[in-house]
Amino acid sequence: MKQIATILSVVSLVLCGVLFYLFAHHTEQLKTISKQEQQRNTPNVFRIAYFDMDTLEAHYEEFRDAQSQLKTQENAMNMELSSLDRNNQKKVDVWRQKGNNITQAEAEQAQQEIAIMQQNFKARKDALEQAYYRSTEDFKTSIRKKVEDFLKIYNKQRNYSFIFEYDPGSFIYYKDSVYNITPDLVDGLNANYKKKN
Repeated sequence: MKQIATILSVVSLVLCGVLFYLFAHHTEQLKTISKQEQQRNTPNVFRIAYFDMDTLEAHYEEFRDAQSQLKTQENAMNMELSSLDRNNQKKVDVWRQKGNNITQAEAEQAQQEIAIMQQNFKARKDALEQAYYRSTEDFKTSIRKKVEDFLKIYNKQRNYSFIFEYDPGSFIYYKDSVYNITPDLVDGLNANYKKKN
């Protein structure tokens, strides 16, 4: 009988400890939720939010797809330039193999051909690089516009005064995760992207 009383005392003590922990933990969660709700519902208050650019880049599907397309374009550009350079080098090697066995007229012709090849190579390289640069800029502009459009709609209910992009190395030295809207932004942008596809 004494053992049952001791066991019941120990069990009740453990249960009291568990209840105290749950109460304290629940109270802390309620304080956090209450703080967030109070900030959202307080009118005319200067409120700031942020999103983490690294997380957005890692989880926004359209961003990853566009980066993949840009990488494919870059690889194609590099392959074309390498092929063109190899072909030009083969022609130069043919002229070098002839060495001293060519006439003055053939030497001048070879120099003209080499100059034309170099000009053509440079012109093609410039054109490809410019096309790649335009694609990159179009991609950045498109992503920025989609983020801005989403945030305009998102902010109608949240009333933030500013929404910043956080990027490591930026001028922001501290951030409170209460103001992190990155998950909402990623989910919303991905949902919009899936609707279009």
